[in-house]
Amino acid sequence: MNTKFKPLALVTAGAVAGVLISLGITAVAQRDARASLPLEELRQLSDVFGAIKAFYVEPVEDKKLINEAISGMVTGLDPHSAFLDADAFKELQVGTQGEFGGLGIEVGTEDGFVKVVSPIEDTPAFRAGVKAGDLIIKIDEKPTKGMPLNDAVKLMRGKPKTTVVLTLSRKGEPRPIVVSLTRDVIRVQSVRSKMIEPGFGYVRLTQFQEMTVDNLVRHLGNLDKQGPLKGLVLDLRNDPGGLLHGAVGVSAAFLPQRTLVVSTDGRTEDAKRKYIASPEDYMRGSREDLLARLPAWTKSVPMVVLVNAGSASASEIVAGALQDHKRAVIIGTQTFGKGSVQSILPLTNNTAIKLTTARYFTPAGRSIQAKGITPDFLVEETPDGDISQFRVREADLNRHLSNDRDKEDKPAVPRPDAAAADKLRDRKPIEFGSAEDFQLQQALNHLKGLPVQVARKEAVADAKPASK
Repeated sequence: MNTKFKPLALVTAGAVAGVLISLGITAVAQRDARASLPLEELRQLSDVFGAIKAFYVEPVEDKKLINEAISGMVTGLDPHSAFLDADAFKELQVGTQGEFGGLGIEVGTEDGFVKVVSPIEDTPAFRAGVKAGDLIIKIDEKPTKGMPLNDAVKLMRGKPKTTVVLTLSRKGEPRPIVVSLTRDVIRVQSVRSKMIEPGFGYVRLTQFQEMTVDNLVRHLGNLDKQGPLKGLVLDLRNDPGGLLHGAVGVSAAFLPQRTLVVSTDGRTEDAKRKYIASPEDYMRGSREDLLARLPAWTKSVPMVVLVNAGSASASEIVAGALQDHKRAVIIGTQTFGKGSVQSILPLTNNTAIKLTTARYFTPAGRSIQAKGITPDFLVEETPDGDISQFRVREADLNRHLSNDRDKEDKPAVPRPDAAAADKLRDRKPIEFGSAEDFQLQQALNHLKGLPVQVARKEAVADAKPASK
């Protein structure tokens, strides 16, 4: 019982514990050696274990009982702490590489059901019209009520070209929606870019992976070859997060050297850290500093960062850093609000627990936990409002970690009127970066000095976009 935990890995995973959780920076979790063991409670646990072994209607393996006890102990803490069996621990590492066989859905849990946080672009789920906020009530013929999230993920993952049927419950729809999806190799291209029009570049990040900073440097270099830039749009919408060092590196691409990007605070000394725009905080190993290759304009070009309720964790770190340092204007809707850091604590038998060990804070000391980043301009997906009208946020999750610095006021969510709601009901998801991308058009308007069309004030209770 006196075993010390070995060096671990911090993560700023996606919106919630889900398909694409990944490893981050090194940390150490230490136990308080002075704390006495709760002997009475441990005897109770032993009594329950013995009663099940002796009297349960069917024999139960010791391993199953212990794993379930650990899982219940950890998952009862908050939505992002979890026990990872050998398969889940392996899947966690797969997510950082950006390729796996499955459907392309970021998932979490709510009221015992599996909930879609965000479909990943250009995947089977996205093309089939699966929407953020959908509850997955069945996977094939297996009900998901009470199913551990890891088990649900296993059922949705599988060999490419195989089929899985999802039964969805969607708010506003009277009947369940049944979709048949063919699994594919999901290759998450974490960085995409293009020149929207002469002088205005567009970079989209879909996830913070091991190679995200490297790919960002390459894409910015390609934009540089196409001529001088007057403005740049960094699109973080529906980006659920990922690796902490990736968030620091992306921020450092646009900030002066040694600028504070994010700080973390927890109970242990290792959880109290400041991360700056410096190679020691965003590089892995002894590789060269790739950000040194960036053209000079990346530090000064006018910037807009696009965010929405699907922008979480590492995305919020980047948006918060660029906003606090007045480096970029934030346009879109309130972000998810995941301001906690998870550590991976390896156990025996290739298992681990993912444990919340710290909160993170923007350079100005703002806590994003259960609040999110408030955009400078509140702009919805379309002139009629957001197509995804029922976005789940951190503050909506059961047992979410509290915000220890600010009041947890839920962000005002613009609601369309009846006529606008009818228009939105059957619309397909917006293709980010396309000519129909309303939020992107408003970002371009801002960069060109033109008016930005913000959300209708009469539809937003207590929401006041910052005047510019």
